[in-house]
Amino acid sequence: MSMANDTFRLTTAQAIIRWLSNQFIEIDGEEMRVCGGGFGIFGHGNVTCLGEALNSVREELPLYRGQNEQSMGFAAAGYAKQWLRQRFMFCTASAGPGTSNLLTSAALAHANRLPMLMLCGDTFVTRLPDPVLQQMENYGDPTFGVNDGFKPVVRYWDRISHPAQILSSLPNALATLLDPADCGPAFIGLPQDVQGWVYDYPAKWFEKKVHRIRRQTPDSDEIADAVALLKTAQRPMIIAGGGVQYARAVDELIGFAEAHQIPVVETIAGRANMRATHPLNIGPIGVTGSNSANAIAEQADVILAVGTRLQDFTTGSWTAFSKDARFISVNAARHDAAKHMSLPVVGDAKLSLSALTAEIADYTAPEAWVTEAKAHRADWDAYVAENVAPGDRPNSYAMAIGVVNGLCDMRDRVVAAAGGLPAEVTANWRTLDPGTVDVEFGFSCMGYEIAGAWGARIAQAQREPDQDTIVFIGDGSYMMLNSDIYSSVLSQKKLIILVLDNGGFAVINKLQNNTGNESFNNLIADCPTILEPFGVDFESHARSQGAIAETVSTPAELGEAFKRAKAATKTTVICMKVDPYEGWTKEGHAWWECGTPHVSEDPRVRAAHDDWESSRHKQRKGV
Repeated sequence: MSMANDTFRLTTAQAIIRWLSNQFIEIDGEEMRVCGGGFGIFGHGNVTCLGEALNSVREELPLYRGQNEQSMGFAAAGYAKQWLRQRFMFCTASAGPGTSNLLTSAALAHANRLPMLMLCGDTFVTRLPDPVLQQMENYGDPTFGVNDGFKPVVRYWDRISHPAQILSSLPNALATLLDPADCGPAFIGLPQDVQGWVYDYPAKWFEKKVHRIRRQTPDSDEIADAVALLKTAQRPMIIAGGGVQYARAVDELIGFAEAHQIPVVETIAGRANMRATHPLNIGPIGVTGSNSANAIAEQADVILAVGTRLQDFTTGSWTAFSKDARFISVNAARHDAAKHMSLPVVGDAKLSLSALTAEIADYTAPEAWVTEAKAHRADWDAYVAENVAPGDRPNSYAMAIGVVNGLCDMRDRVVAAAGGLPAEVTANWRTLDPGTVDVEFGFSCMGYEIAGAWGARIAQAQREPDQDTIVFIGDGSYMMLNSDIYSSVLSQKKLIILVLDNGGFAVINKLQNNTGNESFNNLIADCPTILEPFGVDFESHARSQGAIAETVSTPAELGEAFKRAKAATKTTVICMKVDPYEGWTKEGHAWWECGTPHVSEDPRVRAAHDDWESSRHKQRKGV
């Protein structure tokens, strides 16, 4: 680096990292770097130039060495969730397969509206050495490469072909990462030659800058329309999504519900907006919901949806509500606020709920409606208590969830994803404190659990170092992506991981059976190409990665092992077999649209199709 005439002569890579390290954000009156560091795996496409630049700021932007690029992206997503989208991590990967491995995690971040910055290697701008190692040649368009594949799954995309371009590209990328409406991943392709080219960058560009996340004030006319509709409601209901937490609007949500006595149901992403014991928390809604929430959803006449994109698992593929129900959608993103002919309120959830409270005056829901909703919740609580209780029946996900729920601290964070555990956690977990549950069902990515928890733990250790991050994971998801057990040990970011082994992909086997099909290719025991089935020794595998590990046989043993894990100072893995057929939560489900064969020679498949389609008449057709 050299300096002359108020400029810094830097390589492109050096300038990127220098600029990034000088971007700050104000959170609760405290200034901190908006980028908490990064996850990196080096290759020829990023080690020589970007690696050199990162080494110079190893204290300001700590770089965590990943084991797999996809899991690095999952860890970045878990970090962003824990920080409520106020801070993010970058991921750097080499050109070629290293970068393409990030595609799935970019899609996860996009679906969940999470900030993540990708700084990835690319082929040479000059094309002098073409074709190069790991280059994907496109015969008709030499500008088109693997990195272009990220365009559908990011909110911002650029390829730097000249060092000066980062002067506009980086601020635009950061603006996207911090925008409540457009928040999502940003991708910047860095050709290997351009990374090392030099440019005289203005010194002012590197000065410290403090950012604040914008709160969009809702339009007064939209608030007035929403208030007018709410005042007509005889059976109002609030659907609270993950956006409530991202807007730091939990207190406003609870205050609004209490002031107007409106029952609240939660989406999967909004699963920990309210404590389970709050009298107006009627439970999780939808396909993996609760009888209580789904019962009032069927009767509600006006539904206030706050911070949710109304995904099919929330809406029961749009069968969970009366066809006459009217929706008001409060969302920072216009795209989400206008779905299914909702009356939109485009704005920040905190400001919007405050504005609604100011205008709706003394409206309260009819007492009989609230009493009915609470009665449904009491019935659901009784069902869950029985469902999670150990008894004279096979081990189940629900039992394991009940044991951990009864022993963890109120601020411990629970992480689950895809497979059968999201449904079981959503239905059976009793929230002890807001913001303590991360069930990744936005993109429903198996393999997120351990990696996402590692990222969450990195963030959690900065604010709540004494609390634990607890992972629920099935054996199928564990086999897909488990190497961040090793990462957590190396970085001393303790996790408690419960591996619940049901012998394969049991929840999809359940769906297979429920649609009239015989078990095939899901459970290890039912895969015709497996000639010598055997169980994985998950305990030994976890030990080989440096974790403490043990295997238990009963919920009582699980409880004792969990206590030991809480007392331990390093990552602990607890393994327990659960039944693949028995023990699933049978109540709480709404209809879900699933493609089934319209013709089949198997009478069981035909019967299942007819049964599945029998609920389609309840589906709202975009109104």
